[in-house]
Amino acid sequence: MRFHHIGVACTDSQKILAWIERTHDIVERQGPVFDPQQNATLVMLRTRDGLEIELISGEMVKTIVKRGLAFYHVCYAVDDLEASIRTLSESGAMLISPAKETVLFRGKKVAFLQTPMGIIELLEQSP
Repeated sequence: MRFHHIGVACTDSQKILAWIERTHDIVERQGPVFDPQQNATLVMLRTRDGLEIELISGEMVKTIVKRGLAFYHVCYAVDDLEASIRTLSESGAMLISPAKETVLFRGKKVAFLQTPMGIIELLEQSP
């Protein structure tokens, strides 16, 4: 597993985006795009120093945002999505969203697991 990005839950991605643009040197921006598989609007940002930040808004994060939380998940890129899901599940993680194709990552599959350190998103690297 290789670190890929952090996910930030928000009700107004444009407001958070404006703040990030004032405080970080953004060199790349993708979105906003609506992903019907995740029922969420997504924006991906990359800073000059390589940090990737995904802004997530919509129904899937509504409860998290209502609780006053913004940090949503850590994403890891993996070569074998199913094997990584099995490994994490065997270590006590619980699959909360099975593998599904994404719009933001051009059809690559993602899965979400609840772990003792919070939610982890796994992003497949091979199509």
